[in-house]
Amino acid sequence: MRIVCIGGGPGGLYFSILLKKKVPDADITLIERNAPGDTFGWGVVFSDETLAYLEENDGPTHEAIFASFQRWNAIDVHYREEVLRSTGHGFAGISRKRLLSILQDRAKELGVKLEFSKEVDSLAPYADADLIVLADGVNSKFRKRYESVFKPSLDVRKSKYIWLGTKKKLDAFTFAFRENEHGVFQAHAYRFEDDTSTFIVETDEASFRAARLNETSLEETLTYLEKLFAKELGGEKLLPNRSSWLNFVTLRNETWSFAPGEFDGTKTKAHLVLIGDAAHTAHFSIGSGTKLAMEDAIALANACAAQKDIAKALVAYDDERHTIVLRTQKAAEDSLRWFENVRRYVGYDLLPFAFNLLSRSKRIGYDNLKLRDPAFVANVTNYFADHASELTEKRGAHGEAPPPMFTPFRLRNMRLKNRVVVSPMCMYSAEKGLINDFHLVHLGSRAMGGAALVVTEMTCVAEDARITLGCAGLYTDAHEAAWKRVVDYVHHYSTAKICLQLGHAGRKGATKLMLEGMDEPLESDAWPIVSASPLPYLATSQIPKELDRAGMDRVQSEFVAATERAARIGFDMVEVHLAHGYLLASFISPLTNFRKDEYGGNVENRLRFPLEIVRAVRATWPEDKPLSVRISATDWLQGGIDDDDLLFIGNALKAAGVDILDVSAGQTVKEQQPIFGRMYQTPWSDLLRNEVDIPTMTVGNISSADQINTILAARRADLCVLARPHLKNPNWTFAAAEEQGFTEFDWPDMYSAVKPIPKRL
Repeated sequence: MRIVCIGGGPGGLYFSILLKKKVPDADITLIERNAPGDTFGWGVVFSDETLAYLEENDGPTHEAIFASFQRWNAIDVHYREEVLRSTGHGFAGISRKRLLSILQDRAKELGVKLEFSKEVDSLAPYADADLIVLADGVNSKFRKRYESVFKPSLDVRKSKYIWLGTKKKLDAFTFAFRENEHGVFQAHAYRFEDDTSTFIVETDEASFRAARLNETSLEETLTYLEKLFAKELGGEKLLPNRSSWLNFVTLRNETWSFAPGEFDGTKTKAHLVLIGDAAHTAHFSIGSGTKLAMEDAIALANACAAQKDIAKALVAYDDERHTIVLRTQKAAEDSLRWFENVRRYVGYDLLPFAFNLLSRSKRIGYDNLKLRDPAFVANVTNYFADHASELTEKRGAHGEAPPPMFTPFRLRNMRLKNRVVVSPMCMYSAEKGLINDFHLVHLGSRAMGGAALVVTEMTCVAEDARITLGCAGLYTDAHEAAWKRVVDYVHHYSTAKICLQLGHAGRKGATKLMLEGMDEPLESDAWPIVSASPLPYLATSQIPKELDRAGMDRVQSEFVAATERAARIGFDMVEVHLAHGYLLASFISPLTNFRKDEYGGNVENRLRFPLEIVRAVRATWPEDKPLSVRISATDWLQGGIDDDDLLFIGNALKAAGVDILDVSAGQTVKEQQPIFGRMYQTPWSDLLRNEVDIPTMTVGNISSADQINTILAARRADLCVLARPHLKNPNWTFAAAEEQGFTEFDWPDMYSAVKPIPKRL
């Protein structure tokens, strides 16, 4: 087996070591453009988990690296002249130069041929190789040459950063945040040698330019930053190493390997494969670049050793690594975006700021931090409880604070006993808009299951406003009587509040029941549909009529009439549905609104008619009761709603008297390209809550008490909305309370026999 590795960073070297160890007769050559002692950057960070991988795969390498480590288990957060230390975070740092030296020595010991100070311009001289490993970094020459196959995407991020060093001996991983007249700056710093630390400074573009760092020399930059971070540096200087201000680039490749067949006219059987930064990058704030490269090396070496067929080995490598890398990149992107938007959080007190920081990537949450640092999480929990509205009786028998999800919350005169909400879920079980016993049991059982708020399925304001023949409505006296029966039950038998979601299907109306064909048009008994513009949802869908002014007036009167009925029934809150591509949402999105009048064009015009509806509902709805609006924060498609649009929408709704935003996403157009994951819509809730300063509900793959407590303690939302967990278990909230040992909970008297008993101290 003949292997050529282009690039002598940690990934290329470690792959060569492992494969030579597993296949001693393999002919492995590694070629590096720089001299053996040359390196960029300062230190490298490994977690305890990564160290375990290294020990498992090559003992001598692990021993040499371990002997050179600077270890710590604490993170220090410097913020507003205060320092908070959180413990239980096992990390180790090592000089990049020392790491490369260890790997080079081990590779030589095993018989890997190392060629330094050699630039490779053509792969033709290596046409006899079986495999060429491209480990030549984010600016890989040969990935670029074959980019039509690898199909890289490079996302150049907004913030500026510069990689520096210092002789300051830090005894913890340090995050330092500084504000001055120019803006906000943050440092990521850690020790990697006895007397040297890495010191990365990052800032947003506005702060960078306000400080005129785009115009200063490197020496002037160092002087500015030394003054800014004087307290953290303790009199030490900042040290450059070919340092300059950069924008981080997130790299992804659709394909990681292929066999080109020839190199510059020379036929070859060789396969090319990407590893490390040539294949992918992850933001330095989660310290995963070198980790990912060395884990790539482990997987590729194992695959090549196990498979004689290189093509099959590369399939196995891709199968093992691609998903893991994407998951890590998603965590890194969440972390990166947090630092890009740190201005959003600098008004926080230290405890919530630190918790938000530590939980930013979703890899660490409330429960995990509780295991790592119980005292820190206890302080966060107490802080949250102390700042929760009207928290009195929820303290435990010994004065302990409840988990964040079990603190109360108030909107106008509606007081919720906790932060858990049953999501609106269409059941498609009504007849001519009339709900029945199913809805009484469905909503009643969930109201009795412990959640503080139950939201009805989208309830249509008119017969021709329905999505399907099975959708609920509120436009007749019979409908009103049926809904009153449900609301009276909820209020009599539970402590939950109940919210009515009102909507109009628009161009997504007159379709089949979900189980018969979601979004497919009715073949008979269909009714005419309307939308912002005459665009069908599917190619086979009915073409909607563009809603004219008379139609707008009619729709507004229908929303007002339904709101009047809701008030008479006794609902605790009303929510207007401006999301998911229904009628009002179709006005808001530029993907579905092509109008040329005052209701089309810029976001202010597109929002005009939905705002008319919201204002009319607010004027009709009792002053002491709250109003919610559900929105789609993104259309999941290029050209749709962006964050600037979203902020405008949020501010306009707040000004119109909306009390809380129910932040969902997508379902605007069929060709959407959503990115799913845990709590995947919460970033937009965070954006609106912290930049518009309005309470939010977040929804989207929230499934555990840990996730809810994390979201709330980090101030990314005020309420958490769960759908599928409540479908599976109406008593989900009771189960979550018992799981956390929280016994100060309002169980229905009828179920008191199974109420958990407080543990005795």
